[in-house]
Amino acid sequence: MQVNSKIISPGGEFPKRDTCDGGDISPHLAWSDVPASAKSLVLILDDPDAPGGVFTHWLLWDIPAAVRELAENAPKTAQLPAGGSQGRNDFGKLGYGGPCPPPGKPHRYFFRLYALDTVLGLKAGAGRGELERAMRGHAVARGELMGRYGR
Repeated sequence: MQVNSKIISPGGEFPKRDTCDGGDISPHLAWSDVPASAKSLVLILDDPDAPGGVFTHWLLWDIPAAVRELAENAPKTAQLPAGGSQGRNDFGKLGYGGPCPPPGKPHRYFFRLYALDTVLGLKAGAGRGELERAMRGHAVARGELMGRYGR
């Protein structure tokens, strides 16, 4: 699958407004080449360069397989208008939490999109461990977009 954004080019910089230094607004995302066998989609945004290990910024699951984009500034609610449930990020909050690295070298942020052969049905607010356990064995395709941000 191909993942892209009107806001972040592959390997490009996050705009400040999409980070903790700005409005903490989720960026526009779009995707293509979703397999016909997909029943739902999962989106995970994380920072593998965080000092304490991988830091999760956004968890979103049960996105309907027919959906092909998320508008910017997704509400930080349990359910999104287009469908899908949001989990707790490593800030301890529901929904998107933008890049917020310590000063120094820019960090990499990966939007990973998974097409699943099932609908997970997890309750909103679940954490990453619960999401990954539920996904196990159900991914039929994957795509990613990486952006950078430094302070």
